[in-house]
Amino acid sequence: MLALRLSADIEARLDALAKATGRTKSFYAREAIYEYLEDLEDLYLADKEMELVRKGKSKTYTLKEVEDELGLAD
Repeated sequence: MLALRLSADIEARLDALAKATGRTKSFYAREAIYEYLEDLEDLYLADKEMELVRKGKSKTYTLKEVEDELGLAD
């Protein structure tokens, strides 16, 4: 179960959309989360990895190193 506090403006927009389309507000909230969750995961996981790189706890590789390792170099 998830409870969300929305601003009055967003709540009104969500309510209007639900009424206009005959769907529930929960449907649209769920759709928005599904649509945006992957982007959030990518962003926050990349930020976390970058912090590890800055602390010297994670290694980076050049494109050439990756190509060589995977046998993709020309």
